[in-house]
Amino acid sequence: RIMRPDDANIAGNVHGGTILKMIEEAGAIISTRHCNSQAGEPCVAALARVERTDFLSPMCIGEVANVSAEITYTSRHSVEVQVNVMSENILTGAKKVTNKATLWYVPLSLKNVNKVLEVPPIQYARKEQEDEGKKRYEEQKLDRLETKQRNGDVIFPIINPEPHTVGYSQSSLIHLVGPSDCTLLGFVHGGVTMKLMDEVAGIVAARHCKTNIVTASVDAINFHEKIKKGSVITISGRMTFTSNKSMEIEVFVDADPFVDESRGRYRAVSAFFTYVSLSKEGKPLPVPQLLTETEDEKRRFEEGKGRYLQTKAKRQAQMQQAAQH
Repeated sequence: RIMRPDDANIAGNVHGGTILKMIEEAGAIISTRHCNSQAGEPCVAALARVERTDFLSPMCIGEVANVSAEITYTSRHSVEVQVNVMSENILTGAKKVTNKATLWYVPLSLKNVNKVLEVPPIQYARKEQEDEGKKRYEEQKLDRLETKQRNGDVIFPIINPEPHTVGYSQSSLIHLVGPSDCTLLGFVHGGVTMKLMDEVAGIVAARHCKTNIVTASVDAINFHEKIKKGSVITISGRMTFTSNKSMEIEVFVDADPFVDESRGRYRAVSAFFTYVSLSKEGKPLPVPQLLTETEDEKRRFEEGKGRYLQTKAKRQAQMQQAAQH
């Protein structure tokens, strides 16, 4: 589809959340279609996890986004989908790849939303493809468990915070989940949640830098629990780490299911977003260093630094591999 002004920020760059929503819609369509390809209970595919997604180049107003999706692995109860996003300048015909993403879905029965159904297996061209897929499946399963264990954090407001501190830029957004946000089963679309998370992360980054900012990447997003129609969700973001040219923002989503009084508030989704600061000409700008004050902030800064260095090392290894080929 063509990118409109309401899809973009004030500098004309399309919001990362808009692109994430398109990616999730493509993934949901192909996995729901596959899970209903054999006779059995009708189902809808629900998003369980999005692997790390890099924003390779910005997309602008007026460009056309082409989204393609392919199923690359199936386990007994989950589907792995690879999605590619390409932008096309319709005036010049120039095309470029802007995103590559991997998403995991689980099929939920239309008759009973708590029932996870079996996934029809796919045919692999080579045995190695299945083995590699199984390895990715085991890795994401392990990571989901680790993320769930560190999910008790809460963000509290800070009175008169100093500029460039965690408290100065931290932000929250409250959203009532309506019918247009939901799937056939009455639960929030993963893409809607990701768009709101990107909005909050963008506000945190803009408050910290006071410049034009764009999403550079999103670390794995884990969807721990479903969010029901009628719930009130609080999306909270805080800065955890800054390098010279990038900033990491932790975002989590808490749900208050007012329609179900038997249930208290719970953590539904969590992720880390990375943003970069840009000049009016679209060139990277230095990022003001984050001032950490408490022991928790210092610990989170060191953990963020570890993730940053790990990503940097991985990227350098991939570049070396590509150069050898």
